[in-house]
Amino acid sequence: MVVIHFSRSDLTDTDGFRHNPPLDASHSIEVLPTFKQCLEDHRLCEASQLLIKREDKLFGEITDAEAVKHQEEEVERLASDRRDLEDLIKKILNQSLKTEVNAEALKSAVKAICQEEEQDQRWKQRDGTSPVWRPSEWKKLHDSTLYSLVKERMDNPHNPPADFGEQSSLQVDVCGMGKQLKQDLQWVVDVVKSCYPPEMHICNSYARWYHQFFSARLRQITEFGLENKDCTFLLRWVNEFYPEILQKLGNDIDHEALGKLLPENLLEPLEKQFLHKQQSELTTCIDRMLKETQEKWDKGEVPKKEDDCFVNTMSFDAIQLINGNVTAAGRIVGDQRKAQNLTRPLINLLERFKTFQDDIMEPSKLKGKSNRKPDSKPDSKPFIKANLGCVKQFREFLDKKSDLFPEDVRESCLSILNDMKKSAHMYLLSPMHEALKPEYGKLGTSDWLNKPTPFDNLLSSIEQKIGELQGSIESCHQELIGQLHQEVTIEYVRRLLKGEVKLKNKEQEEKAYKTVTDNAEFLHKFFSEQGSKEDWLKDVLNKIAEVLKLQDLPNIQMEVSLLAADCPDLSEKHVSALLKLRTNLTKANRKAVKETLSDTLREINTPSAKQPFFSEIKL
Repeated sequence: MVVIHFSRSDLTDTDGFRHNPPLDASHSIEVLPTFKQCLEDHRLCEASQLLIKREDKLFGEITDAEAVKHQEEEVERLASDRRDLEDLIKKILNQSLKTEVNAEALKSAVKAICQEEEQDQRWKQRDGTSPVWRPSEWKKLHDSTLYSLVKERMDNPHNPPADFGEQSSLQVDVCGMGKQLKQDLQWVVDVVKSCYPPEMHICNSYARWYHQFFSARLRQITEFGLENKDCTFLLRWVNEFYPEILQKLGNDIDHEALGKLLPENLLEPLEKQFLHKQQSELTTCIDRMLKETQEKWDKGEVPKKEDDCFVNTMSFDAIQLINGNVTAAGRIVGDQRKAQNLTRPLINLLERFKTFQDDIMEPSKLKGKSNRKPDSKPDSKPFIKANLGCVKQFREFLDKKSDLFPEDVRESCLSILNDMKKSAHMYLLSPMHEALKPEYGKLGTSDWLNKPTPFDNLLSSIEQKIGELQGSIESCHQELIGQLHQEVTIEYVRRLLKGEVKLKNKEQEEKAYKTVTDNAEFLHKFFSEQGSKEDWLKDVLNKIAEVLKLQDLPNIQMEVSLLAADCPDLSEKHVSALLKLRTNLTKANRKAVKETLSDTLREINTPSAKQPFFSEIKL
């Protein structure tokens, strides 16, 4: 069957009468729409095809000036039709972002634009006279039309807030543009994208136009200087809100290609203004917390208790404040490293906290510094026990949230806090050691070696006094007990190395071994029950006991090497003092053992990696 195509003009003679062409069973008629009907039906792709056919036919016949003159009327009609098509395409493009947009018409308009671009390319490759409208560059027309549409919508955002409330006019303006941008780009992704071929990357085009306009407006805003509130607001839009909008649009938009809304030279002064304000506020707040703690001391207030433990909430409040401010500032300026500098004043504040702690541990220093009455004698221990909790919380915060601090600030703060912990332990434990001095004096004597009484008395005295150390939070109390455990063990070894005991035979060496290992077991059990976690101290004493008992030189050398591995601060003086307890060792034996020590320490070469022990024993 043959299909014969007619346009409606083919069915009308020049005399105006319609004629029906003859039909038979092998023929059918399909009437094609005219150009005007295509426009009326918004079939713009077909309208463009009709014009291109007319253009090819018309200009294929024009070969010289006479032909141009002869076809001038037809050329003008074609140019007029092209203008009508162009106007309608622009009209439809301008409806792209409206909910009532005709998606099929937009799709057809885009195809027409693509056809025009292809026709432009064909004319570039042809010889002969081209139409005056070639190249038509309708892709540029498309882009300029949509850019103007974007500008109009960003200049006049829909649904601006009726009530500004506490927002400044700048904030209202930026919010309006931001809301319009968000709604329109979402519409482009959900609806407009389907009307375009993928290679046109329409989502990225719209994103680029909105980005350019939004960026230009923000640049204008920053030229006049901003109040702190507006400065913060603008930074949040640049570094937080705007990137979130783009991310929620998914992979249809190349976020990286757009870059930031403001260049670095405009962002930098805004960031400095914001960070300076935040640092000032943070410093003021933490300073106030420290002053409140000092005022409580001046008034004679005892720190409050929670679960029978003295507490100072300063660290908790300060940590919440620092964590919140620095984390938020990192988002607002778009760079966590820049926000880290907010914490620099913390060094000075902790130094002042340390000075305050030092002062209350020595009330005589408070003369002229405190409002307390001269005759008052406050008990500093509750404050020191409460401060231990503060110090621990700060230390844990610096360790767990190291990303919030520049490394030099973190290290300086940890150093101050470690000093505070050490001095607090010394203050709380000094009375204990003072009371234990008579018992310490009996260690390393013949009575200690031959009778259990001296060591039993030592444990009994510790048990009587250890209750005075209660009052700090559990983890801090465990550390304090662990420190006491270590200091008692250090004192035990000091007295042993400097004692009067001399082991003259194997029997005495066996006895010394048993005494030291028994004492090690009792110390370990007692302090573990009190909360100490310093299990390694028992091993130190057991290795010392082995050195006192072993008979073969290689075994003694091995044990000293193991002891040095556990305690890299073991020195030749300490080993000499330990070996001198045994009178049956020759000078050559002692020399060989000390050479083994030197070899071991050279291999380890990391004395700072272990806890100090022998370095605390001065001989």
